[in-house]
Amino acid sequence: MIHPPYLSQGSTIGITCPAGYVSAERVRFAVTTLQGHGYNVVVGDTVGSEYHYFSGNDDARLQDLQCMLDDDGIDAILMGRGGYGMSRIIDRLDFSRFKNNPKWICGFSDITVLHNHIHATLGIATLHSPMCAAFKPDTIETDYIKSFFDAITGKVLNYKAPASPFNRNGHTEGLITGGNLAILAHLTGSVSEVDTDGKILFIEDIGEHLYNIDRLMLNLKRAGKFDKLAGLVVGSFTDLQDTERPFGQTIEEIIWDKVIEYDYPVCFNFPCGHQDVNFTLTLGMQHNLSVTKDGSTLSLIK
Repeated sequence: MIHPPYLSQGSTIGITCPAGYVSAERVRFAVTTLQGHGYNVVVGDTVGSEYHYFSGNDDARLQDLQCMLDDDGIDAILMGRGGYGMSRIIDRLDFSRFKNNPKWICGFSDITVLHNHIHATLGIATLHSPMCAAFKPDTIETDYIKSFFDAITGKVLNYKAPASPFNRNGHTEGLITGGNLAILAHLTGSVSEVDTDGKILFIEDIGEHLYNIDRLMLNLKRAGKFDKLAGLVVGSFTDLQDTERPFGQTIEEIIWDKVIEYDYPVCFNFPCGHQDVNFTLTLGMQHNLSVTKDGSTLSLIK
């Protein structure tokens, strides 16, 4: 994969909402923070706009994102929020200008559709990163918000995760890919399908029933997505639900059962996903993963 140019003082970041609605108020502090770091900010028409669940109808969201993809004066695109909506417009986007002038695509959750589509069809790296709502007065000095600025400027990214009894020790190297588990399963069989062969797969999710996590993991397993991994990194699985008759396994047990037969390193408790502590990952670039009895480290290889 190739990566877009890194940003510097005076670079321009566009903000758009290609999926769910987000208020202009929730974006305002992110704009101020980005400007405080020396960046110019262009706010798209979908910020603060609403159409039922979405930040605009499909045509409006498509046009706003397309304009930013095509604008050579924009160096990175930060998504206002995720939610749902990228799948409704992904096949109508034109990436011809973006291919010739790539820029960092930043976001997570539903933006997993866009990340994997760009990886599969263009071979361009993207950033699995916090979105606008993460920029708040009490978070701007945190390590995970700093990791976003480190990532877009090309600094070394080196993360640690605590030990877990479900970890499988080992050392590996590979491109990191993945994102939201439900979206990865949703993309199976499409042109945006995740390619996991020889790669480190990252997964996370929110708000799912335990039985559905089991089903999503089985979907990827049956599609062969775990067969040739270099490693697996498990991020946060938050706000999980159970049924009246309990499913009978924890989230760790559900995931572990699907990869127990393999021998590659597995890291649980990685600080990334739908939670306050959400470090930025450079998807599509080479990483080292080391899992030991003391914990795990994941490092971007420059």
